[in-house]
Amino acid sequence: MIHNRLLGVLSAFVIVICVGTLGYFLIEGWNLFDSLYMTVITIASVGFGEVHPLNFEGRVFTIFLILCGSATLMYGLSILTAFIVEGELTDVLRRRKMNKSIAKLENHYILCGMSATGKYVIEEMVKTGRSFVVIDSDPHKIKELNDANILNIEGDATHDAVLESANIHKAEGLMSALHADSDNLFVVVSARGLNQELKIVAKAIDEESERKLRQVGADYVVMPNFIGGMRMASQMIRPSVVSFLDVMLRSKDTTIRVEEIHVSADSPLLNISLADSGLLDVEGVTVVALSNEAGSYEFNPPRSRVLEGKDIIIVMGVVDRILVLQQKNNAAVLGRETKVVQCVPEVASGWFHRRA
Repeated sequence: MIHNRLLGVLSAFVIVICVGTLGYFLIEGWNLFDSLYMTVITIASVGFGEVHPLNFEGRVFTIFLILCGSATLMYGLSILTAFIVEGELTDVLRRRKMNKSIAKLENHYILCGMSATGKYVIEEMVKTGRSFVVIDSDPHKIKELNDANILNIEGDATHDAVLESANIHKAEGLMSALHADSDNLFVVVSARGLNQELKIVAKAIDEESERKLRQVGADYVVMPNFIGGMRMASQMIRPSVVSFLDVMLRSKDTTIRVEEIHVSADSPLLNISLADSGLLDVEGVTVVALSNEAGSYEFNPPRSRVLEGKDIIIVMGVVDRILVLQQKNNAAVLGRETKVVQCVPEVASGWFHRRA
């Protein structure tokens, strides 16, 4: 990489200067400062006069110093030009700006691994307007994320320092979608140690890995093979339902999702009925179920059902309208959703159009 070549050129300059200084010191018997000064003006070819008269050996040494110094200088200039022309400088500045944006994130999500599974996670995060950052060690995948203006960090997600650079202490949740179950296990251990309140979802291939991931701190474990098998059976048994879900998830015209609205202690929905809440009257949004503090579900709840603290309203409908309901329910959400749009500008055009 150009960074390594720049470092090599810098090292060569230091070596040439040290050799030149030491050469004049030993050959001409000058002091170190005069020797260093003579070396610098010789390499730079500024045309200044000699510090002291040179003997024959000193002139021969100066010839070789000029040749070596000029060659090193010209090579360094070519590398610097390539650094600017090839866009490396732009990438450095963009990375610095991206790191500042990541440092400001709060209540965001972290995706570890842009695997085949991870790409669909990214699509869903973008479609539903979530604030997130992706961690991956593959430079080619990082470039793809950069081209799509998606916040990312190049590094190994199993390392604590990399997770901390993703601002994990202020994150809402983490998803580990690395290829190997062992890597996902390390990520879960590290993430849980850094943030005890973090919601963690991990991918697993083997059934035994599911148990281990839960033991070390994963809140949920997703098994793609299991889901794929269920999907194949459902496609055979209940094709109409599967077709409906496909339309809901993959429609390019309207994004329809099942979302949740939390009824907190200071929520305007607290202690009022569903009929009076106005949720049942919102066009394009349907209340599917209610979940209480005990974790039980009440499907198709009656209009007279009074909303209580820690209730979770499960709704299905157009994402934009659901987000409006969430923002009205909790003023803090409004600030986060506004930040989300600012963090991933033009992602849809840079990501979905390329994958369509």
